Amino acid sequence: MPASESTGAADDAGREDDVGAGQEWGSTLYRVAADQFDRAGALLDLEPEFVTRLGHPRRSLVVNFPVRLDSGQVLGLTGYRVQHTLTMGPTKGGFRYGPDVSLGECAALAMWMTWKCALLGLPYGGAKGGVRCTPGELSVGELERVTRRYAAELIPVIGADRDIPAPDMGTGEREMAWFMDTYSQMVGHSVFEIVTGKPVALGGTTGRREATGLGVVYVTEAVCERIGLDLREARVAIQGFGNVGAVAAAELSAIGARVVAVSDTSGGIVDHDGLDIAAVARWVAVHGVLADYPHADHLGPAEVLEVPCDIVIPAALEQQITEHNADRLQCQLVVEAANGPTTPEGEVILRSRGILVVPDVLANAGGVTVSYFEWVQDHQRYSWDELDVRERLRRQLRAAFTRVTDAADRLDCDWRMAALSVAIERVAEAARVRGIYP
Repeated sequence: MPASESTGAADDAGREDDVGAGQEWGSTLYRVAADQFDRAGALLDLEPEFVTRLGHPRRSLVVNFPVRLDSGQVLGLTGYRVQHTLTMGPTKGGFRYGPDVSLGECAALAMWMTWKCALLGLPYGGAKGGVRCTPGELSVGELERVTRRYAAELIPVIGADRDIPAPDMGTGEREMAWFMDTYSQMVGHSVFEIVTGKPVALGGTTGRREATGLGVVYVTEAVCERIGLDLREARVAIQGFGNVGAVAAAELSAIGARVVAVSDTSGGIVDHDGLDIAAVARWVAVHGVLADYPHADHLGPAEVLEVPCDIVIPAALEQQITEHNADRLQCQLVVEAANGPTTPEGEVILRSRGILVVPDVLANAGGVTVSYFEWVQDHQRYSWDELDVRERLRRQLRAAFTRVTDAADRLDCDWRMAALSVAIERVAEAARVRGIYP
C-alpha cells in the first residue's frame, strides 16, 4: 500500500492529516518502498514527525519536451527528476531511459537511494530520474539530442552541490559526457563534478564502470564468511548479464566460484558444471545477446532464478522474485544486485523457507559509493588509482555490512529491516538536529 494508507502505530500517529498524500507517486514499486519504510519505522518506533518528514519525496520535476528525430519528425517525450530528501547534503542518483519510466518508479528509487547513501555513510540524499522512451529505437544522434535536452530541462534543480546525476538503466559513460558538456555549456565553464560515471578523460574515475558488480562480490564475500559458506566452492546463478551481472560473474569466476547460469533479455543459459564466463562474454561482445550460445543448455530469463545453486543474484529488473516463483528457488542466499528485485510477498516466502536475502540497499551500493569517490576527486582535482578505489570500496561495504548485522542482532530482525533501520535512524537524527525551517 502507499505509505499514506498503510497501518501501524507510527503511521497512525504521523499521517492522520496526510489524506491523499503520496497518491501522485502511485506505482507498484513506490508502494513497495513505502511499505518497507513503514515497517522499518514501526520497528524503530520512529517519532511521528520523522514519519511525516521522510515518508515522501521532498521535490519532483516533470518535464515534457520535443526532440527532432533524424527523419525530421518531432517526438514528444516526458522526463522526471525526484529528490527524496534534502537533509543530508546534495542529492544523488542515476537517470534511466526506458519505456516504463514513471514518476512513481523514480520516487521509489529515490527513496531507496537515500537509505543506500545513509547506510554507506555518504553525504547525500537520494534522487532518481529518467526519460520515458525506447532507447533501442533511437539513433546515436537522437539519443544525444534527448540527453542534452533532458539535461537542459533539469537546470533548475541540479548542480555540483545540489543534485548530481549518474548512469542507470539505458544510460552510461557516453550519456554522462553529453550531460556534463550540456550543463557546462549553459553555465559557461567546465563542471566535471555535475555528474558521475563519466569517461576518465572527463574527470571520471577508474573502477566506476565495474563498481556495482564488484561491490556485489565484496558484499557476497562478507556474507559468506558470516554464514560459513565457502564462496570459492559455491554455485551461483545470475539473472542479468549487463554491466552489473557480467562484472559480478567475471569476478566470481576469477575467485573460483562456479557460475552455473546467467541470463539476459534474450534468454538464459545453464551448465551445472560451471559456465566458461570468459567465453560467454566473448560471445555477447560479438552477437550482442546470449541467444544461441552453443556451449550450454538454454532456458527462459526468469527460469535462471530457479536453477539449483547456493547463491542467486538477481541483477536485472525490479520485481523478479514474487509470490509466483519464490517457492521454486533452490538456493541458500539471494543477493539483490538489482533495485527492488524481490516483492514483499516473495520475501515472506523466502524467509519461511530459510533463504537469506541480502537487500539491494547494501548489495548494489558499490556504484553510488564509487560515484562518491569520483565526485570527491573532481572537487579536489586529484585522482586515485584503481587499487586505491577498490580497497576503499571494499572497506566501505564491509563496514556497512557490519552495521547491518549489528542492527539485526540488536533489533532481532532480518537484514533488510536492519539495513533500512540503520539508514533511517541516521537520516532522522540529521533531520532532528537541523529542525524545521522557518
